[in-house]
Amino acid sequence: MELKDLVKSRRTIHQFKPDSLPDEAILRAAMEQAIWAPNHYLTQPWRFYLLGEKSKNRICLLNAELVHEKQGERAAEIKFKRWREVPGWLVLTCLKSDDEVTMRENYASCCCVAQNLMLLLWEQGIGVKWTTGAVTRTRAFHDIVGVDREQEEVVGMFWYGFPADIPGAERKTLEQVLTELP
Repeated sequence: MELKDLVKSRRTIHQFKPDSLPDEAILRAAMEQAIWAPNHYLTQPWRFYLLGEKSKNRICLLNAELVHEKQGERAAEIKFKRWREVPGWLVLTCLKSDDEVTMRENYASCCCVAQNLMLLLWEQGIGVKWTTGAVTRTRAFHDIVGVDREQEEVVGMFWYGFPADIPGAERKTLEQVLTELP
């Protein structure tokens, strides 16, 4: 598929085929290629955390606790079951900087890595959901993943697997979002 077609066809995947974890070699190859994103001063601030079943389960339980507090037991049970069905889990973080401009540039670079990763996986028929939900901002999440909150910021948690459903999408036209200046 041509790059323009990958960009236009890629979707956020919410439902994955059960028990359909892609080959880890494909994921690793995508990560190796994704890090060739633009990066000012070559700080290479991205860090990946590939989560196994134990970590995944702990995050599912943590999220269920958060949902239980806000929405009750039934909602927590539904969310826990849904999250447990997600085949692959990956966390992307960004190294922090004391310099505000460097931090902003580093975070932007990590977002480019995320887009590269999603496109590279999509090319292989693997769908991804990039989530930045409340659970990713908790101290407990950082502890489970092993992220030093003083040194790294979570860019997102990425669920991946073979799509059970590919949603449609629409975008505004270029004319709706473009301002041309003299």
